[in-house]
Amino acid sequence: MKRRTILCTGGIGSGKSVVVRVFRELGIPSYDCDLAAKDLYDRDPVLLADVVRLVGSRVLDSEGRLDRSALAGRIFSDPQLLRELEALVHPAVLRDFARWRASRPEPLVVLESAILLEKPVPGGVYDYVLAVTAPEEVRVARVMARDGVTEAEVRRRMSLQWSDAQRAERADFVLENNDRPAILPAIMHIIEKLQEDGKD
Repeated sequence: MKRRTILCTGGIGSGKSVVVRVFRELGIPSYDCDLAAKDLYDRDPVLLADVVRLVGSRVLDSEGRLDRSALAGRIFSDPQLLRELEALVHPAVLRDFARWRASRPEPLVVLESAILLEKPVPGGVYDYVLAVTAPEEVRVARVMARDGVTEAEVRRRMSLQWSDAQRAERADFVLENNDRPAILPAIMHIIEKLQEDGKD
């Protein structure tokens, strides 16, 4: 069976992490780009030094480690700075994913990223795109509850990402995650389809 990678993407509060968790429960391993980036900040001194040169030493804590809250405060208020940071982080994450993917024996894995679809990436990183969506009011409520931020702050963060319509245009599958039980059979259907494609 051919090896396949499905990129699971979606805007902030869309519920893509829930979808990825269901994939894992069904035996499909996943790689979380956001978690990997945070880990790389801690174990890749070159990347950390590059980030400090870009945004300044105020993003470091008293022990010289990255203060993620301070970094988020800087980048979410400056779209250009966010793009420059991503230009540093994304290549490191993609290299780490390639090593992880090469170590996995499974024919199908999930690559989870909110924004990878928006970025130029080398061919072959992923084979399919699953865009997770949710009604805007649901997304706003989820992020407010999760992060303890205001509605205005959530909407500002949303404005920095692609719209659901933009992601859907590039997607092979679109899945609405509105907290209803129908999500499980929908994901199982996608897995079956990908497994069939992998036999070609």
